Amino acid sequence: MDTYSFDELIFSSSYIGGEFKKFSDKVFPVNNPANSEKWAEVSDDGVEGVEKAIEEAKEAYPEWASLTAKERAEVLEKWNDLILAHKETLAQIMTLESGKPIKESRGEVEYGSSFIKWFAEEGKRTYGDIIPTPSADKRILTIKQPIGVVGAITPWNFPLAMITRKIAPALAAGCTVVVRPSEQTPLTALAIARLSKDAGFPKGVINICMGSDSSGMGKAICESEVVKKISFTGSTRVGQILMSQSSDTLKKMSLELGGNAPFIVFKDADLDKAVEGLIAAKFRNSGQTCVCVNRIFIQDEVFDEFTKKFVKKVRELKIGPGMEEENHIGPLIHEDAVKKAENFVKDALKKGGELLTGGEVETGQFFKPTVISKATEEMNFFREETFSPIAPLFKFSSE
Repeated sequence: MDTYSFDELIFSSSYIGGEFKKFSDKVFPVNNPANSEKWAEVSDDGVEGVEKAIEEAKEAYPEWASLTAKERAEVLEKWNDLILAHKETLAQIMTLESGKPIKESRGEVEYGSSFIKWFAEEGKRTYGDIIPTPSADKRILTIKQPIGVVGAITPWNFPLAMITRKIAPALAAGCTVVVRPSEQTPLTALAIARLSKDAGFPKGVINICMGSDSSGMGKAICESEVVKKISFTGSTRVGQILMSQSSDTLKKMSLELGGNAPFIVFKDADLDKAVEGLIAAKFRNSGQTCVCVNRIFIQDEVFDEFTKKFVKKVRELKIGPGMEEENHIGPLIHEDAVKKAENFVKDALKKGGELLTGGEVETGQFFKPTVISKATEEMNFFREETFSPIAPLFKFSSE
């Protein structure tokens, strides 16, 4: 199995029709959140790239859909093997563009490739049904067929796993795909595109479009009559826009939108285990995941003891560049995310919150892990997703 160096897996243009191609002279920068420095430039192909990708996916669809599930699975399995063989290189690319700690990036490579493995097998089990009929002289049966070209719009916080989770089932079913990854983290997507080519996917089956015009590219995917389904992960506001733009073509949609996850500690809990679980649930990727805990509810009888244990653990978390193995907390993705975190803290303190640790920028885009006590429903983070390492503690008395 061929393996490639770091430089050989970094590409600077869209992957469309089995080739890395530029559709524009414009470029956009890819910055390292750990130092805010530009370390790559990618072609800004925009709507033109999306339209070409849809054409290629449409052309490739009949041949790919006509293969047996077993034949498609063999290609998917090889792609999975190639991704795992390049785990360290992919993890480094991911950390440099997203800022997440290298240990988390390695975990994401394994997590992301597991979707490919799973759906390669599940594709062989896409069974139909025999349905009981009201008439003895009739037989009703159903079969499942690929829907066609699938559009995937993915976020920056899981630049590999959000792509594989969306397109692996589509590919296994016999669909072709058009992916629009975040302009914050395009290089991981292009790296796995290179590996998909070597895995043997026919040209046009996987297409990855680069561009900074997120709204224009998303609209082009939504309004295309060729694209039959869209999978999106991102904010609720953008999800609503995409659904509206897809209404004229009656697309099927899968939307993973914003959350406001609670973490609840009752008085009979094992507090040490609860603290351990909360550290993992709150501070993964510096709090920048869709399923990170936003609101922490602690029963009054154990509030003080739990808070003491939790704050002690939070203060032990190491902040620093993700490429350094010992660090737990990397930078926030960009300056706007830092400002948003600062505003959450200001709002909470203004409304009576008590800052127990953190609450400010360490340096650059590194925001200190933060714990705020005396949290109330009036504070912004009770209603809004924080996407930062801020842990508000709410006290409750009974279920």
